[in-house]
Amino acid sequence: MLKDYEIKKYIAIAVIAVISGLIVLHFPSILQAGSNIIQAVSSLLIGVVIAYILNILLVQVEKVYFPKTRNKTIHKSRRAVCLLISLLILVAASALIIYVVVPELIASFKLMSDEIPPLAEKFRQWIIFHSDEIPSLQQALQTLEIDWQETTKKAFAFISAGTESFINYLLSLITGLVGFIVQLVIGFIFAMYILFNKEKLQRQFTVLMESLISAEKCQKTMYVLRTAHQSFTKFIGGQFLEAVILGTLCAIGMMILRLPYAIMTGTVIGVSALIPVIGAYLGAAIGAFMIATVNPMQTVIFLVFIVILQQIEGNLIYPRVVGSSIGLPGIWVFAAVAAGGGIWGIPGIILGVPVAATFYKIIGDYIKKKRGN
Repeated sequence: MLKDYEIKKYIAIAVIAVISGLIVLHFPSILQAGSNIIQAVSSLLIGVVIAYILNILLVQVEKVYFPKTRNKTIHKSRRAVCLLISLLILVAASALIIYVVVPELIASFKLMSDEIPPLAEKFRQWIIFHSDEIPSLQQALQTLEIDWQETTKKAFAFISAGTESFINYLLSLITGLVGFIVQLVIGFIFAMYILFNKEKLQRQFTVLMESLISAEKCQKTMYVLRTAHQSFTKFIGGQFLEAVILGTLCAIGMMILRLPYAIMTGTVIGVSALIPVIGAYLGAAIGAFMIATVNPMQTVIFLVFIVILQQIEGNLIYPRVVGSSIGLPGIWVFAAVAAGGGIWGIPGIILGVPVAATFYKIIGDYIKKKRGN
C-alpha cells in the first residue's frame, strides 16, 4: 500500500512528464507565443531597464542631497529633485560626447569626400599614361568594345531597381525608428513611475512573495535577488569607471604620439568600452578610419599603440577594476565574456559578467556554509 507522500510524489512526476511532453510537442507555438508576449510588453521592459540603470545614479545623488534633513519641503521634494539631477547628469554626459564626436566625424567624412575624387582621377590618369608599358593592359584597352546604349539601359534598370529597394528599406527603417522612439518614450514614463514609487513597489513585491511561498523559500529568493542586484550594480559602476580610464589613457597616449583626433578617438573608445572586452576594438576601428583620412602612415602607429593599450586593458585594467568591484577573479571574467558571447552575442557579453559574479558569490557562500565558516 502506497503512502500519501509517495502518491503525491508520483503524481508530481506524472504532471511534470505531461507538461514536458506538451512543451516538446508544441515548442514552436510556445516560442512564438513567448515572442509575442515579449513584443507586447517591450515598452515596459525598456522602462524597467531604464529605471534600474538610472536608479544606480539616483542612489548616489540621494546620498549627498541633504540625506539627514528634517525640513519637510526638502524631504518631500527630495526624490523629484534627485531624479532631475540624475537626468541632467546623463543628458550633460551624452551632450558632451555628441559635442566632441559628431563634429569630428562630419569633418572626416567631408575630408574623405574632398580627397577621394582627386585620387581616383590621378589613378585614372596614371593608368592611361602607363598603359603602353603594360602590353596586356594596352591590348585589352584597344580590343575593349563597349555597347554604350546597352550599358546605359542596364545601368538605368539597375538604378531603378536599386532605388525601389532603397526606398522600401528607408520606409521600413523610418517605421522601425518611429516605433522604437514610441517604445522608448513609453518606457521612460514607466521608469519614472517605478523610481518615484520604488519603496512601495518593493514592499508589495515582498508581501506577494511571502504570500505565495514559504518563509524559508522567500528568504532564499530574496538573498539571490539581493546578490544579483549587488553584482549588477557594481558591474555597471565598474564598467563605467573602466571606460573612463581606457578613454583617458587612449587620448593621452595619442597626444604624446601626436596623432590626430586624440580627444575624439579617446571619447569613442571610452564609450564603446562599455561593451566588455571587445567594445574598445570597435572604437579602435573607428579611430583608425578617422586617422587614415589625414595620414595613412599614422594609422599604423595608432594600431600598434591600440594593440598595446588593449593588452594592458584586457590583462590589467578590466580584471582589476571590473573583476575586483564585483568580486570575480580575472579568469572567470574572461570565461563569462566568452560564454556569454557564444550564447547570446553582444547582450550575452554585457550580461555574462554580472550573471557569473552572482553565481560565484552564491556558490561561495554555500561552500562556506557547508564548511561551517
